[in-house]
Amino acid sequence: MLPALAKTRLSGDIKVWCAACSTGQEPYSLAMLMDEARAQYPRLNLDILATDISERCLEKAQAGLYTQFEVQRGLPITMMVKHFEKVDEMWRISPKLRSSIRFKKMNLLDDLRMVGRQDVIYCRNVLIYFDLETKKRVLEQMATLLADDGCLFLGAAETVLGITDAFKPMPGMRGLYVKNAAAQSAPLRKIA
Repeated sequence: MLPALAKTRLSGDIKVWCAACSTGQEPYSLAMLMDEARAQYPRLNLDILATDISERCLEKAQAGLYTQFEVQRGLPITMMVKHFEKVDEMWRISPKLRSSIRFKKMNLLDDLRMVGRQDVIYCRNVLIYFDLETKKRVLEQMATLLADDGCLFLGAAETVLGITDAFKPMPGMRGLYVKNAAAQSAPLRKIA
């Protein structure tokens, strides 16, 4: 999605919301990927908002301090060495990347309008815990926040099918959804 968004974001800012970010691996991974793509997209900036309901998870995320096991899960060694520093038996994400992410406590069951318009929303592996009506409400609120050409990422065990018509899956891209035409240009309407 980065090349497509890079063509249309004249300001250079791409707003990304990591909903239910847990202990921060997802937003930090995105910040690392953007850092790696900096030469190709020098004018782009990811404005990353990472939210979670758990204060304990947010404290860990803000500290950016992880065990060897947590850091090595799927992260190439070259990126680990580049973006982390060893602190005793732990690894801390670089101050540059820590400062590039805004962490905030948020409940997905609340009014989400305070998040504002977003270009990309990651809401992975949290909807599986909600009943059907709650999933529908959360997804439809997210649709009103998402830019018309933006995208929504869900976890592998999650879908919008049979829940809401606000999104449609991208063929061949499991977990990636875009807004349906009927949901485009949706105002940030009042949520009941």
